[in-house]
Amino acid sequence: MSESASTHKRSTLAKLSLGALGVVYGDIGTSPLYSIKECFSPAHGIPLTSQHVLGILSLIFWSLTLVVSIKYLIFILRADNRGEGGILALLALLIPKLQYGKGNSRSWLVLLGLFGAALLYGDGVITPAISVLSAIEGLQVATPRFQPVVVPLTIAILVGLFWFQKRGTTSIGNVFGPMMIVWFLTIATTGVPWIFKHPEILQAISPHYAFLFLTSHEIHGFFVLSAVVLCITGGEALYADMGHFGKGPIQMGWFGIAFPCLLLNYFGQGAYILASGAEGTVNPFFGMVPSWGLYPMVVVSTMATVIASQALISGAYSLTQQAVQLGYLPRVVITHTSRSTEGQIYVPTVNTLLMLACVSLVLAFQESSRLAAAYGIAVTGTMAITSLLFFTVARKLWNWPLPLALAVVGIFLAVDLAFFSANIIKIVEGGWVPLVIAILIFSLMTTWKWCREVVSQTLMKLAIPISEFLNTIEQKCMTRIKGTAVFMTLNRDIAPSVLLLHFKHNQVLHERVILLSILTKNEPEVDPKDRVRITDLTQGFVKVIALYGFMETPDIREVLKLCQTSGLEIDEANLSYYLGREIFLADGDSDMPMWRKKLFIALSKNARSATEFFRLPPDQVIELGSQISI
Repeated sequence: MSESASTHKRSTLAKLSLGALGVVYGDIGTSPLYSIKECFSPAHGIPLTSQHVLGILSLIFWSLTLVVSIKYLIFILRADNRGEGGILALLALLIPKLQYGKGNSRSWLVLLGLFGAALLYGDGVITPAISVLSAIEGLQVATPRFQPVVVPLTIAILVGLFWFQKRGTTSIGNVFGPMMIVWFLTIATTGVPWIFKHPEILQAISPHYAFLFLTSHEIHGFFVLSAVVLCITGGEALYADMGHFGKGPIQMGWFGIAFPCLLLNYFGQGAYILASGAEGTVNPFFGMVPSWGLYPMVVVSTMATVIASQALISGAYSLTQQAVQLGYLPRVVITHTSRSTEGQIYVPTVNTLLMLACVSLVLAFQESSRLAAAYGIAVTGTMAITSLLFFTVARKLWNWPLPLALAVVGIFLAVDLAFFSANIIKIVEGGWVPLVIAILIFSLMTTWKWCREVVSQTLMKLAIPISEFLNTIEQKCMTRIKGTAVFMTLNRDIAPSVLLLHFKHNQVLHERVILLSILTKNEPEVDPKDRVRITDLTQGFVKVIALYGFMETPDIREVLKLCQTSGLEIDEANLSYYLGREIFLADGDSDMPMWRKKLFIALSKNARSATEFFRLPPDQVIELGSQISI
């Protein structure tokens, strides 16, 4: 990305800083609705004493400090791919070092990264459902009469949120972003009076109380981490959204606003429980709000959860775009929703699937406390995988000494695995939901990648070098017709199969033939001035290589205009695009399981057409079909 484009992107996001704060930190901010309530639930069998309150608050404080403030804000955010974050961006950094393939002893890291990305989709399904549902449940604190409307109202808000996505995150940030400052200041001010009433709650800052709680309760104390983890679930989303807001704004927003406000609210909830006893554990977040402020708090919380949900929804869009460009998912419709801000995209297919999944979860679980059981397993799994990939980046790309890498990542991984292990007991209570989603997405990604490689190998067996093809047409002195033909090719050194089919059946070629290769680089964006590379061949053939980042959507017409700027004469009125349309058959001799073959065939039939994906004028496209056995 050029310096001017980067500056424009950052300046635009600076104007939307209020929205950025909410989108990045929103789903961390919702955790006070559940964490302490879960920790002190009578089902856990923990007697309510001041030592226990201090112990669990100490666990929350140090979890936020170690995982979010130190691991993500100081270390993980350094592992950006030219400003883009997220587990697939991290994986793209490693792909040149870790070759994909069954025979490679290190390819398991690539597969592990893909599974971590698949887990994020599971997190993206649960976050909107649990966030909005928990906020609406605040109405029940005012009066039980609202209980029948909680689920319908939650579904209505979720449907509205997903419907609004086509307007773009910029619009959502403009509408709801300023409310996030109100949200953080509100949760801080509700906690402060209770802290003044019980200042002894501040002793929880000492790690001694966390250690004492874990050791005194042994295995039961360890499993309480499955509730504490809810305070750090936004860390991975924070990293994934780095490309939208930039590292600096994220760090300043977290340490300057989000982190202190969350701590004041957490400690206020603890002080409220000390003052109220067992009754205070029912819903301490809404319980410590004065009766006159309950309904306004529900409104503010609901608007905050919209932004909280947006973090994972926009993250799912970016994740999908990256997966498509890196070759792990079939082509889908991707709409850019902003002319001035890069990275603002909308993926209708993903949006619809997320909406249906979120509504289904709300209908199935009914209560946020039940849905919380499904929450931790996905995000803790992704956090552990991120730590492993970060270790490889530190060693392979940054050349950290092994002792230093082991020490730093060892601490991170120990915390991640502790949280993940504590959440294993919740698999039967709902934790299976994100795991099933992750397994399905992982199967889709690996199947598509594997089968596309098989198809590529099959086509390569039938291919001939472009130099040999040029010699053939020179010897035949064949007829050439006016105009220019564009043939897409995956390999810049061979004659594309669609060209061979056209030559075989029509025995004619255009005066000028452009062989166009779209290559995806392991970086988010490519400077437009470096987009195309042009090489003149013989017989009126021109080889064009177009470079795109994994966060960009190829546009063939843009490529051809850049070619004209570079001196290549093209008459767009007499331009024909030749594309191949393959029909896949499952009767090939590849060693893929039959279920993968059938899945790949189904995905291929429903993939977005090349004409739409590359933004070609339909009336200038000619498709030639062929059958390929896999």
